[in-house]
Amino acid sequence: MDAKAELCFEVSWEVCNKVGGIFTVVQSKILPMKEHYGDNYFLVGPYFPKKAYGIFEEHVAPEHCKPAFDTLKKEGIEVHCGTWITKGNPNTLLVDFTNFSAQKNDIKRKLWDWYQIDSLNTEWFDFDEPAVWAYAVGRLLEELSKVFSGKKIVAQFHEWLAGAGLLYLRHENAKIGTVFTTHATTLGRSLAMQERDIYEQLEKIDSDAEAKALGPSVWAKHLMEKQSAKNAHVFTTVSEITGVEAEHFLGRKPGVLLFNGLDLSKFPSFEEASLKHKFFKNRMKQFLMYYFFPYYTFDIENTLIYFLAGRYEFHDKGVDVFIKALGKLNGQLKAEKCEKTIVAFFWIPGNVKGIRPELLESRTFFNDIRKSIEEVHEDVQNRLLELLIIGKPIANESLLGENFLQDVKPKLKRLALKGLPPISTHFLYDEDTDLIVSTLRDVGLDNSPDDVVKVVFYPIYLSGADGLLDTSYYESMQGSHLGVFPSYYEPWGYTPLEAAALGVSSLTTDLSGFGQYICKECAPAKYPGIFVLPRFKKSTEEIVNALTDMMSRFAHFSTKERIENKIMAQKIAATADWKLFIENYIEAHNLAVAR
Repeated sequence: MDAKAELCFEVSWEVCNKVGGIFTVVQSKILPMKEHYGDNYFLVGPYFPKKAYGIFEEHVAPEHCKPAFDTLKKEGIEVHCGTWITKGNPNTLLVDFTNFSAQKNDIKRKLWDWYQIDSLNTEWFDFDEPAVWAYAVGRLLEELSKVFSGKKIVAQFHEWLAGAGLLYLRHENAKIGTVFTTHATTLGRSLAMQERDIYEQLEKIDSDAEAKALGPSVWAKHLMEKQSAKNAHVFTTVSEITGVEAEHFLGRKPGVLLFNGLDLSKFPSFEEASLKHKFFKNRMKQFLMYYFFPYYTFDIENTLIYFLAGRYEFHDKGVDVFIKALGKLNGQLKAEKCEKTIVAFFWIPGNVKGIRPELLESRTFFNDIRKSIEEVHEDVQNRLLELLIIGKPIANESLLGENFLQDVKPKLKRLALKGLPPISTHFLYDEDTDLIVSTLRDVGLDNSPDDVVKVVFYPIYLSGADGLLDTSYYESMQGSHLGVFPSYYEPWGYTPLEAAALGVSSLTTDLSGFGQYICKECAPAKYPGIFVLPRFKKSTEEIVNALTDMMSRFAHFSTKERIENKIMAQKIAATADWKLFIENYIEAHNLAVAR
């Protein structure tokens, strides 16, 4: 499909400003967007010097744009031209609205006069800041439409945060086709966090009344979102389930669905993924050894690593049903006398005080033992070769030597600890009331020696240099066997898709946009690659039972079956390449230009 627009501006609060998942959406599709628009594709975001440092390269503004930028500067809007230092190096305009913020009350008054958006009691960082920035972006695009008079221009606005820019352009009848994309409705996310069953109650929910009852911030965001959806030339959402929600809450059915893809050229081939799995699995096994083995041991080579990663949204992300299912799985596998061990990681940032000192001490002692082995590694290798060739029996003494065993014994003794391995790697400020910790204890998951299912709550961001695992987000995924994402509220759901692209089996639900996409696009197979958990109109008991069965099924896979499942996971991920999904964006842009 050919693009009808001659210039495309994509507006997001997350351009050069990582806050959430929209950063990934925008950044990962730069190359296919440039294939359609070339150098006439511009990303527009906020200018925060600390955030922009190192990822934004500023350039001198083009001569033909300088008069427009000078006009804006007199109003307090300063435009920084340059490129985002990322794959594709797209043209980027970052808007500094520091001096323009003095217009805040006037902007809020206009939004009320023009669109009845009630933002009287909102706060700066929660609503006012992005509203002022977006309005400034609207002014910028209006001026640029004059510079490029006669050209077909399209502007895409992501989420309510960019809504004021779209609404300004529509009020001023600027010659720009507008597309508005909601990735998750403000009201839907708010109600889901209250554990309201929005999908069961959808037809009964009075969206305006509910939003107003949730306070001035949610009310103002809801109104901004609703007016942006209604006034855009083209309204879009990221999935079918979000489209149904948006139609009821915002009063308009989306014209196009903009599925979220990945730039799969950045992800490893199956062979590369297999090598990385082995490397990072060994790294994670070392962590498990100094985490658990000071207290008791288990067969580390017969251990599977499950994980859940995301924001601390206990109900929305399905953490509640994951824990309940793990508790049930533990009981089942113990009854079966299962010889495998399952370690479930919770990579969810929490309210952290600091790393447990006994864990740091165990790591130090473990590394000391490991270094001792590295020092004699070559000698052991030569001795093993000699013993094999001459046919002598291989024993610890003959292989390692008496001196080594004597030296290492004290080191092994000081590694030993009494009690049970901790549930969390870190002390938490709210240890007694933390939902994850307390729910794990409620279902009997306390890392007892006889538990088949062990748990590790890792309440910090995976930076790759955190003093424990020292693996990044993707590296941690690659070292694992199964990603479990049983979300209740997930308009799209990138994480199971990312896991699959990395060659890792994963699980999503039929309430996520990605889960619904799989159900429609991919036929069920013996090895599903990505399991889809039924949650729609199911009771908690039914969901927990089904999740337990899926995790148990995976636990009983042979090595060969796990490999088959990983192959299928990567095949599914390949259907969500931006090269395919970008056509939906171009369709939306063309409709906007035509209208």
